[in-house]
Amino acid sequence: MNSDLLDALTVLEKEKGISKDILVEAIEAALISAYKRNFHQAQNVRIDFNQDTGEIRVFARKDVVEEVEDPRLHISVEEAKTINPQFDVEDVVEIEVTPRNFGRIAAQTAKQVVTQRVREAERGIIFSEFIDREDDIMTGIVQRQDHRFIYVDLGRVEALLPASEQMPNETYHPHDRIKVYVTKVEKTTKGPQVVVSRTHPGLLKRLFELEVPEIYDGTVEIKSIAREAGDRSKIAVHAENPEVDPVGSCVGQKGQRVQAIVNELKGEKIDIVRWSEDIVEYVANALSPSKVLKVNVDEEQKMTQVIVPDYQLSLAIGKRGQNARLAAKLTGWKIDIKSQSEAEESGIYNSDETGLNESEQNELKENTDNLE
Repeated sequence: MNSDLLDALTVLEKEKGISKDILVEAIEAALISAYKRNFHQAQNVRIDFNQDTGEIRVFARKDVVEEVEDPRLHISVEEAKTINPQFDVEDVVEIEVTPRNFGRIAAQTAKQVVTQRVREAERGIIFSEFIDREDDIMTGIVQRQDHRFIYVDLGRVEALLPASEQMPNETYHPHDRIKVYVTKVEKTTKGPQVVVSRTHPGLLKRLFELEVPEIYDGTVEIKSIAREAGDRSKIAVHAENPEVDPVGSCVGQKGQRVQAIVNELKGEKIDIVRWSEDIVEYVANALSPSKVLKVNVDEEQKMTQVIVPDYQLSLAIGKRGQNARLAAKLTGWKIDIKSQSEAEESGIYNSDETGLNESEQNELKENTDNLE
């Protein structure tokens, strides 16, 4: 039994990645319980498990006292000194009490409890592995789905993709390979529970880190993300080095980098804008692709009033107000958009402020028509 047990521990350590020390600790705890249960003993005992030979010995631990009240827990000073003259009051004496047939009982008990501890240890290892992946991106394979979740195989665990975290423009099929964002890792009685998302803004950030080396190495920084998953997103980027074009880095040659992300998100449109400390410039950039004529800022209310050419009003607002809504979420400022003619009637804008000549305005209008 002993050699078989040692062999089993070695195999478990190699195959399951569980430390032999953890398993030995589990066996010792199991054997203490087995000894007390099978031999009706209530004293304090210690199990000595020799990892070289596999020999198992049981020692009763007794406190040395002047007057013995419970012989199962105490030993007199006189008796202790017969074992070793150096023992004195408050010392602990260990006396071997290994039963003759303890090996058979030990084998049965060890098998049960070690199996349980191995399962617990495996869960602990998996939890430790995945808690480090919280707020990170992982690739998984769709397994199955019900009315609440899609179950995604992440290798050592099956993650849950709730209906609320699924993109409305996606249909998921078994064996589909998808990238997901790990939002939560929890311990449960059945093992680690991992919850993932396809709609979280963090997924967009991690995808850009994968596709754009300049973001991964910190040359380009993502300052803010506003996302309406499956439809449109805006991302504000910045580079401390004035020679680095943050927007160009994210777009990539012939748009390859951003297109790879668009493909992963099944056609979700992505606007990449340049971040600025100047809120006037930042808000104007955030409303891309529309052209902004002027931005009035109310610092106290954290509100901006934006004036755009009449023919760009619908583009600035966007379908169902989406462009303006995303720009406000991206900048963290309220945005009130007015057309040029409306602003002029209200006396808050003068057409001479545009700085554009007639041919430039015509060119702008032609480009806008193409965008629409």
